[in-house]
Amino acid sequence: MIRIGGLQKTTLIDYPGRLAATVFLIGCNFRCPFCYSSELVLPELIREQPEISQKTFFDFLKERKGQLEGVVVCGGEPTVNGDLPEFLEKIQKMGYLLKLDTNGSNPKMLKELLDKKLLNYIAMDIKAPLRDYSKAAGAKVDGDKIRESVEIIKNSGLDYEFRTTVVPTLHEKKDIIQIAKEIAPAKKYFLQSFRPEKTVTPKFKKIKPFPNEYLLELKKEISSFFDLCQVRD
Repeated sequence: MIRIGGLQKTTLIDYPGRLAATVFLIGCNFRCPFCYSSELVLPELIREQPEISQKTFFDFLKERKGQLEGVVVCGGEPTVNGDLPEFLEKIQKMGYLLKLDTNGSNPKMLKELLDKKLLNYIAMDIKAPLRDYSKAAGAKVDGDKIRESVEIIKNSGLDYEFRTTVVPTLHEKKDIIQIAKEIAPAKKYFLQSFRPEKTVTPKFKKIKPFPNEYLLELKKEISSFFDLCQVRD
């Protein structure tokens, strides 16, 4: 059953061009050391995380109907939930547009959601070049599934974006160039700065992020691969 670990009632950022709410689902199959949603990922922290009932969530959506345009569903990793299609369908029937944030590890679920026309926008996090994926994801990852998800998204006919959180100790310039080549050509690719907050691996809290100038230099190197390439705060 889907468990909700958080709700951001209004966002102008998470769903481009739309006024939306963001719902955070509990549980993830990755253990990215730099992840700052550890309370949705690590079992020992999940146990302490206050949950929001589905009734409370859907009552909120009912109240905000006509004010909000969309709902961003993120995590954790939403596609680990077998009942995700039913959850999204319920939101969609209330008249909301849906954006999914995913790590791309479950192309089968992704395809099901698209076949059922349950999505309007997809954002996929690209953790590293495929050769180094498991290190950046903190778990064993099937690179073929990541590649399959990239292709499914690119051919979906929907608006979409790929994005990479650039982390010192995990990424060098050559890694970002390799990622760009592996997902190109594509509509949108965003580079995001690492935030040393409540990370899954405690020692990552002490890592200093790359300066913004460095990310802007990377952007220049790879912009030609994409319709739009930007550094996102």
